[in-house]
Amino acid sequence: MNGLVDIHCHLLPGIDDGAADLEASLAMARLSVSQGVETIVVTPHQLGAFEHNHGDEIRRRTAELQAELRRHDIPLRVLPGADVRIEDNLIAGLESGAVVSLGDHRRHVLLELPHELYFPLEPVLDSLERLGMVGVLSHPERNAGLLARQDLIDSLVGYGCLMQVTAGSLIGGFGPKSQAMAERMATRGMIHFLSTDGHSPTRRRPRLGDAYRAAEQLVGEEAARLWCCENPLAVAEGRSVAAGPTQVRRPRRGWSLFARSAA
Repeated sequence: MNGLVDIHCHLLPGIDDGAADLEASLAMARLSVSQGVETIVVTPHQLGAFEHNHGDEIRRRTAELQAELRRHDIPLRVLPGADVRIEDNLIAGLESGAVVSLGDHRRHVLLELPHELYFPLEPVLDSLERLGMVGVLSHPERNAGLLARQDLIDSLVGYGCLMQVTAGSLIGGFGPKSQAMAERMATRGMIHFLSTDGHSPTRRRPRLGDAYRAAEQLVGEEAARLWCCENPLAVAEGRSVAAGPTQVRRPRRGWSLFARSAA
């Protein structure tokens, strides 16, 4: 399967807890291409413990990485983005450009909760909406608070929040609880993106093609393409993505949900 787009990958070398150096970045890039990925939105951590990662530095390093990919004949497009910890200075950072939206289009923002807890997201989603932006919640299936209160996913999706599930969760890389929640979200149409959250070529490897095939078996080709190709490509290009539950095919029952308004 080709044409995959990864909107959450820690591919930039030496900037956070992702790729340690250029060699690791290139190895991750080659692995991604072998998995069918054509575009990656690079998403180093911002805010929290990585407040020093300024948007201008991310943009500069992304351009440098693109040049290295060309020099090494790796057919991969990279775009700037960030995995942004939700903090009080998030909105001000987006307004100034210090915090980077996905693809740097000022439309979709990848939001990270602390792994150990959940707190209400409606206020930050409202603040983003006033800026003309939409929140994309990263790896909800790995958040302890949401694992304990999975009904909150329905509420957030109904509120217009887009959901990005980790590829590794769907194929069992983060344990049975996260896998079960990822599968539940998939069969209920509560996913908008499957992305790798890749961190290195050896641990937390970028395996989007494997997750695509797992999603295809679970809910059908149409939903798998939507989550791995069409929706992430729209984000990479600054286009809208349909909010609300997405259409899926449940095995043996033919049950489906339908996408609603665009975000």
